[in-house]
Amino acid sequence: MSTVPFSIQPRPIDTPGPNANTPPRRTGFRGRVSYAKEKFTTKEGWFGQYDYRWLCLPSIPFLNSGPARAPPFYGLDDNMPLLLAITTGLQHALAMLAGLITPPIIFASALSLDSVTSAYMISASLIGILSLVQMSRFRLFKGYYLGTGLISVVGTSFSTLSTANAIFDAMYRDGTCSTTTLADGTSVRDPCPDAYGKVLGTSLICSFLEMFLAFVPARILKRIFPPLVTGTVVLMIGASLIGSSGAPNWGGGSNDCRSRPSTGIFQLCPTTLAPRPLPWGSPEFIGIGFLSFVSIILTELFGSPFLKNVSIIVGLAVGCIVSGAAGYIDASSIKSAPAITFLWVHTFKIGVYPPAILPMLAVYVSLAMEAMGDITASAEVSRVDIRGLEFDSRIQGGILSDGLGGFLSALFTVTPLSVFAQNNGVIAITRCANLSAGRWCCFFLILFGVLGKISGVFLAIPNPVLGGVTTFLFASVAVSGIRVLAFSQFTRRDRFILAAALSFGVADLLVPDIFTHLFDGVDNPSNALEGFFNAIVIILSTPFLSGGIVAALLNLILPRELEEEENVSERMLALEEQKESMKSANSKHDQGLVD
Repeated sequence: MSTVPFSIQPRPIDTPGPNANTPPRRTGFRGRVSYAKEKFTTKEGWFGQYDYRWLCLPSIPFLNSGPARAPPFYGLDDNMPLLLAITTGLQHALAMLAGLITPPIIFASALSLDSVTSAYMISASLIGILSLVQMSRFRLFKGYYLGTGLISVVGTSFSTLSTANAIFDAMYRDGTCSTTTLADGTSVRDPCPDAYGKVLGTSLICSFLEMFLAFVPARILKRIFPPLVTGTVVLMIGASLIGSSGAPNWGGGSNDCRSRPSTGIFQLCPTTLAPRPLPWGSPEFIGIGFLSFVSIILTELFGSPFLKNVSIIVGLAVGCIVSGAAGYIDASSIKSAPAITFLWVHTFKIGVYPPAILPMLAVYVSLAMEAMGDITASAEVSRVDIRGLEFDSRIQGGILSDGLGGFLSALFTVTPLSVFAQNNGVIAITRCANLSAGRWCCFFLILFGVLGKISGVFLAIPNPVLGGVTTFLFASVAVSGIRVLAFSQFTRRDRFILAAALSFGVADLLVPDIFTHLFDGVDNPSNALEGFFNAIVIILSTPFLSGGIVAALLNLILPRELEEEENVSERMLALEEQKESMKSANSKHDQGLVD
């Protein structure tokens, strides 16, 4: 998901030629052994010429002595020092950690799953085997590829998170999942692991749509899904997650306690059984979440480049330390989590929920749109040319890997994946786009997933801490959508399409139940018709789906005016000239100075 930090947006830059970091070709078994020996046994192989002091020292505002010498840039296949590859890989893993653990935590909470199952879901989402496929570049046939050949690390998509919550709500409404009414009249959702299995099975069969889209020429995809459409989708994803998860958890919980009932276990948040339960919105909860939020800001202000890349984790750590000392943390999830775990330690009954098919197909279309934008950003910041057939093949390979990843992730008990954009920010700051750093990132993610106690720790994070951090994280997603929208020309036609799309998306966001009773007046519908109605309600109740579909349809059917076509052409030429000037500026930047 696109959540690139604000201060480190990638810029278009020249494709570099061979440089001092490019290793000589080592062919044959002896050459490879010699290269490995040199890498592991020499100071140059371990440390190289990189400025580690720059990477680790904090930034003190107003006390900087002036521009600093830029560290060298390491391209995709350059000879990167081993310690730098390990350090940068750890930064990549930590930068995306919060984004990886958030969806399974929210899924488990929505389905009232026990702590053991919840911890397993977190572990499974961390085991980043499929990222290795996305970072590879396998040639298939007739110029088609699998993977991008860039540092394109994948994780559970936030678009899946938004849609799955609507699907779970539909399952509890139609009786697929059961609820229990307590003596005081409070309705409590019963644990429903089969609902998660049905989402996995539905995503598995729908993943073939994205695989098909991978073989559609990139120029056609760009015309169908221009920035006006993709930006609207990403903006609505971020905004809806703030309202449905981030802010409610900041107040104490996103479950029934947010309605502040006068009786029952949800009278206090997260429940009356918690170590220190309080009413939703209590100042203690708001304060703990605000502390985590402010920690992110202070890290961005004073932190070293390393810490800035992992500011979300810093916010989680500070919030957990304070809330733990104050007695808000329930350690039972840590005690119950196994020391070592792996995929398929817990399994879910795979099934298909027919009303979820149409929404999940729309999710995979949005995943393809996300992949196009994130791969373009990754290529730019990695100094790979974003024009020509080679780049189009990277887009094609990335979308194909995304679709195949959706199929395999369902078998791995994980919901559909998407390319994460946090890694682009790490590359921009560290100036390391080398694939070895991406492989070390996968190693650390797999390590975090295998160590089951780590998942127990994540599950024990108090709701206000998680809410304060994820509110910022989801807002970053929304800002990424705004940034994509900025690439639109904002002609009269564009403004009309955006207004129509936001009419559905924002209305859905502010009044979530507006379409819930749309088909209540239909008497005795057949099972097939009822399933179709439920699918329509799920789509209309998910802001990014309703807004994105309206934007895509209007973009296809509304004609462009001749004058606007000419303006677009002129602006595209101006944009190309701007890119050329930026390339010139970046070449000067690489000769010695950092802003």
